[in-house]
Amino acid sequence: MNPTPHRQRPLEERESFRWIDTAQRAKPVLRSASMVTVVDDREADIYPKWAVLPEPGFYLLTRAMSDRLLRGGGTLFNVAARLAVAGRRTIELPARPPTRAKRSAMLELRFGEVEICRPRDELDRSLPKTVQLRLVEVHEVGPSEGAEPLHWRLLTTHDIADAAEAWRIVGWYQARWTIEQLFRVMKSQGLQLEDSQLGSAERLVKLAAVATKAACVDIQLTQERDGKHQMPAAGPTPTRAAPADGGTCRAWSRPAPAHGPGRCRRTGASWANHRGPPPPQGPTG
Repeated sequence: MNPTPHRQRPLEERESFRWIDTAQRAKPVLRSASMVTVVDDREADIYPKWAVLPEPGFYLLTRAMSDRLLRGGGTLFNVAARLAVAGRRTIELPARPPTRAKRSAMLELRFGEVEICRPRDELDRSLPKTVQLRLVEVHEVGPSEGAEPLHWRLLTTHDIADAAEAWRIVGWYQARWTIEQLFRVMKSQGLQLEDSQLGSAERLVKLAAVATKAACVDIQLTQERDGKHQMPAAGPTPTRAAPADGGTCRAWSRPAPAHGPGRCRRTGASWANHRGPPPPQGPTG
């Protein structure tokens, strides 16, 4: 156990360094993308990330955790509350069992530019003294009785010229729910990855890779159960291929034909949702 207090450790020795390291590792992998936006929740709101990661085509979007000092005086949260209202919009909030039921929320939008200051206790004094960002705040108006009002303060390196672009930032952050669902499927509400008793890190990494792919396919099928977007899900690996014509797949409620309808008991997805014939290797779990 490291006896040095967290704030006195070099950044590379802090747990929060993963937010920078992961993004830096992603840059060469995603080099061919025309634009990349890293979307994080509040625990990733660390000053070094804002100072070192942004570059042309590589953007950050993070929910603010710290009420930071701003250049010129004032703090982030106070300035956000004083911004002019730029519009209202209703969004749908998915259920989050067992604490939150699905509901609609009327949001009030504010946005503007801010310049955050380097924290006084930041050890790396080579970081710039300030970083200019855009702030988007949405606050729920008139929440239903017993519901916790939604309140997001979002910081981003994207330019925001008008309310439409600010709402786009809100939508991108809202899409984080898919990632939360991915982890739930991999862990507590699905594959129980954390219960694995594998003894080596190498084997655990391989298991996590397989679980991630399986969870992605599961979520794709669930999202497309109504066929709204007509997007085919990727098939599983050949070792988990569905049986050929006439065989019975344990995850499907009827024989798994190479061409024709079939329905997954767990997700409700059907081959009829896909454009053209289904992939020759149907899902098995």
